[in-house]
Amino acid sequence: MSDSFSSLGLAEPLKRAVAEMGYEQMTPIQAQAIPVVLTGRDVMGAAQTGTGKTAAFSLPLLQRLLKHENSSTSPARHPVRALVLLPTRELADQVAQQVKLYAKHTNLRSTVVFGGMDMKPQTAELKKGVEVLVATPGRLLDHIEAKNAVLNQVEYVVLDEADRMLDIGFLPDLQRILSYLPKQRTTLLFSATFSPEIKRLANSYLHDPTTIEVSRPNATASTVEQHFFSVGDDDKRRAVRQLVRQRGISQAFVFVNSKLGCARLARSLERDGLKAVAMHGDKSQDERLKALAAFKAGEVDLLVATDVAARGLDIKDVPAVFNFDVPFNPEDYVHRIGRTGRAGASGLAITLVSPGDGRLVADLEKLLKKKLEIEPIEFEEDRPRGRINDGRRTWRDRGELGDDRDVMERSRERERSERPPRREAYAAAPAAPKDPFFEQPYEAPAEGAAPAWETAKKEPVSRVSSNIKTKRKVAALFKTPQ
Repeated sequence: MSDSFSSLGLAEPLKRAVAEMGYEQMTPIQAQAIPVVLTGRDVMGAAQTGTGKTAAFSLPLLQRLLKHENSSTSPARHPVRALVLLPTRELADQVAQQVKLYAKHTNLRSTVVFGGMDMKPQTAELKKGVEVLVATPGRLLDHIEAKNAVLNQVEYVVLDEADRMLDIGFLPDLQRILSYLPKQRTTLLFSATFSPEIKRLANSYLHDPTTIEVSRPNATASTVEQHFFSVGDDDKRRAVRQLVRQRGISQAFVFVNSKLGCARLARSLERDGLKAVAMHGDKSQDERLKALAAFKAGEVDLLVATDVAARGLDIKDVPAVFNFDVPFNPEDYVHRIGRTGRAGASGLAITLVSPGDGRLVADLEKLLKKKLEIEPIEFEEDRPRGRINDGRRTWRDRGELGDDRDVMERSRERERSERPPRREAYAAAPAAPKDPFFEQPYEAPAEGAAPAWETAKKEPVSRVSSNIKTKRKVAALFKTPQ
């Protein structure tokens, strides 16, 4: 079977949009998932991040929703028929933009709702009516409770980054949302990682699903070169600076485990002369979107982020990823390094391992099913310089003088031979003059005599301040009367 998009039999508006976006050949997950979704089956799809999962569920959904397409301005003619749920705001915004591009030649409407933004503009869009709704769970529940979103006609539900969506933090919200949906629906789950526990939990939401795994579960992309360096906590920032300079890295993600550490590291890298910006959950949505836009535009060298940026963000041609901290959850490592080496491109992933990360590294080895080689790192400023001082205030190349230790030893011997002996140097120094008063023997004063300091002549003390100037005597022009 051909793997080109032209072989799918998509409708003309979708074909045109795909051609304008430059899509020609399908990725493995797209080639296997799209035909199954077009038949209306439930799908559980696992593929490495950056392999085109968004198109794998968006294109077949739009194809099946074309039967509801209409140009009516009535909101009642545009109910929500497809719901796409995602764990992060940035990922929701990214997927919504992709869906709009795929559907731009159709009359199908789509919008996105997520937290951190004013609800009023989102409410206005929902009131107009949309067929495809992209949302994060928390904000969607807000709109459901405000009666802005009605989900009783939903035919398709997509859980993107499903392992995080089914995690303990999102599970209560997800269960509430699913209770508002019709029982007869098609459910699609897509993610880069699936644990056995997550699979069992997902099976309760799917009806006879088709499982598609185009690669070994939790596998990392073969195009990503991975390195692990042993670095102390205090030297990690210095290691990032050196590796960026040595390898000529123009842009990179720098992942940390905490929001506070993220903000501090970004400020420190800025002081070191690198253009860095922080992105974490405590920042407003506007600040996060601006940071992401600046990084995409190449205005920022390093995007320092927590795992809020580890999932699904598709930024092309990012050459490297730094794990400043080893992730607490080993599955997050797969997502982090998936920000580079996307769509078959080569990438570099560098992880800085501190002495206290032994347990986290062991968990990572268990997930990846291989032994990790941790390399030492040598800092350039700790190495001997190329030119050394020979003791005579002259700098010479190391090659001219031989080994550094021999050079320094010879210079010390030469200096000692030219220096006069210490005794002679002290003997040549002039003796200090002697005061004869201290050579006289002690004489006790006569009995009854006053002490010398009382009999000494005292100079009169002026009671006038030295800061007060005395009046000058001036000749009087007129004699005052007596």
